Amino acid sequence: MGSPKAWLEFEGETLLARVVRRIAEVASPIVVVAAPGQALPTLPEGVLLARDPVRGRGPLQGIAAGLDALVGRASAVFVSSTDVPFLHPALIRRLHALRGDSLDIAVPRAKGHYHPLSAIYGLSARAEIAALLAADRLRPFFLFERMRTLLADEDLLLEGDELRAADPELLSLENVNTPEQYAAALARVRT
Repeated sequence: MGSPKAWLEFEGETLLARVVRRIAEVASPIVVVAAPGQALPTLPEGVLLARDPVRGRGPLQGIAAGLDALVGRASAVFVSSTDVPFLHPALIRRLHALRGDSLDIAVPRAKGHYHPLSAIYGLSARAEIAALLAADRLRPFFLFERMRTLLADEDLLLEGDELRAADPELLSLENVNTPEQYAAALARVRT
């Protein structure tokens, strides 16, 4: 991207503040996971900060840090990246409903990709994540193979009336990884 995504401005707030605000509409407590030494914009009161213990180990390490910070506070969590400006709370509610009580994980498989950073994880995944990290198996997909995981395709996600009405294009799953994608997202809200 060329600059830290958490600090990018989007409709008068940083991307991090926007994502935290949207998640706070449906979930609590909220934990922001940062790399060692990573500077972040000011977090709203009550938002917890967790640090990855090791830099450069990818999203599975961040998921582990977030789950560990919520032990005793939650049984399941919605995991999100910072760079999803169109995240809608309806996606979180839909994934939570799809996961139910019988599954460990509900992850979207839409728009040609798995979205492990837009998924619901039960804290029951902590031990499996630790084992994968210890074995240097850092891809979230390895976790999906080991746990009771629902891979929710676009049709299944949009069977929920609320999500279909709120986000029929599943823009919640679009992230901004390049300056061009960021500019396109900004243009989308300005039209």
